[in-house]
Amino acid sequence: MAVTKTWEVNTMERDLSDGYVNKVIYRVKGIDDADSTEKARATGEVSFTKPSSLPSDFIAYASLTESTVLGWVKTALGTDEVTSIESGLDTEVGLVNTPVTATGKPF
Repeated sequence: MAVTKTWEVNTMERDLSDGYVNKVIYRVKGIDDADSTEKARATGEVSFTKPSSLPSDFIAYASLTESTVLGWVKTALGTDEVTSIESGLDTEVGLVNTPVTATGKPF
């Protein structure tokens, strides 16, 4: 079973005075490659502390791309947390495809 993990930016919070992004809410979809359907999802948020002066590599809010922002998110989370999130989606998709528990009544 192969699972594609699709990272997306759900929304961002920014400072209106200069466009500094101080929070990113993200989601990661677990898409089962066998039928191309989303079967699991993880969401979270990352906060950024605004420095006393904007860095020389500051990107204006209107010029941001999803790829750039997701790079910030993954860097802030760290490799171990990104791996944990993606592994969790593998597990969840596996349980959707091959459940080990069920609910209901026999009557």
